[in-house]
Amino acid sequence: MKLLESTRFEAVNNKLHIQTGDSTIYGRIESYSCKMAGNDKALYKRFTSEQAPTDLQALSPPQTLQDMSPQILRSSLSGDEGVTLCDTISRKTLFYLIATLNAAFEPDYDFSDARSHEFSKEPSLQWVLNSIEGNLGPVAGEQYSKIRHALWTTIEDEISLKDCDIYSYNPDLNSDPFGEPGCLWSFNYFFYNKKLKRIVFFHCRAINSVYVDSGFSSDFAMEDDECY
Repeated sequence: MKLLESTRFEAVNNKLHIQTGDSTIYGRIESYSCKMAGNDKALYKRFTSEQAPTDLQALSPPQTLQDMSPQILRSSLSGDEGVTLCDTISRKTLFYLIATLNAAFEPDYDFSDARSHEFSKEPSLQWVLNSIEGNLGPVAGEQYSKIRHALWTTIEDEISLKDCDIYSYNPDLNSDPFGEPGCLWSFNYFFYNKKLKRIVFFHCRAINSVYVDSGFSSDFAMEDDECY
C-alpha cells in the first residue's frame, strides 16, 4: 500500500492531537493507494497461496450494532428460516485492510496474522459518524466541533464517502496493539473506494491523562507525532 501524501490531511492531523482535562486524544487520517508496494506482493502471494482472492471470509458483526436488538441488525436469511448470515469480505479486500494497517503502523506492529473475524463491515456512513462523534464529542467537546467540518470535508474530497464500503478493525484484548494501560477507547475505520482503488484510514484513541503524564504512553504519542 502506498501512502498518498496530503497537506490537507496533515493539517487536520495536527488538530486531532487534542489535550483535555482528563485525557489526551491521538488521531490521524491517511490515504493509501491499493497499488501494492515493497513487500506487499510477497505478502499477498503468501496470503492467497491456499485460497483464491475472490474467496469470501466471514466478518464479525459491527461493534456499533452489537448492543442492538436482533430485529434491528442487518441480516440475510439462508434457506433455513431464522438462520442469520454474517457479512463477508473477499480475500483480496481483506488483504488491503491488513496491508493498510501494516503500512500505517510499521515498524512497530505487524498485522500479517490478523484474521477476518477481527474486522467488521459497517452498516452505513451514518452509523460510523454517530460512533465517531459519540467518542470524540463528549471527550473533545468544543475542540472537536472546531475541526469537525474540515475533517469530514477533507475525507469526502479524498475518497467520496457515498461510494465507499466502510470497515472497522476490532481486535480482541490479546491482540489489540492499543490495549495499553490508560486507553479509554480506540477506533480504526477504513473507507474503501473500490473504483478509486484507494483507502482512507482513520485511527483515533484516547488515553487517560494520568498515564500520559506518567510516561506510560510516551512511545505511542511519539509514534503519532511522527506522522504529523
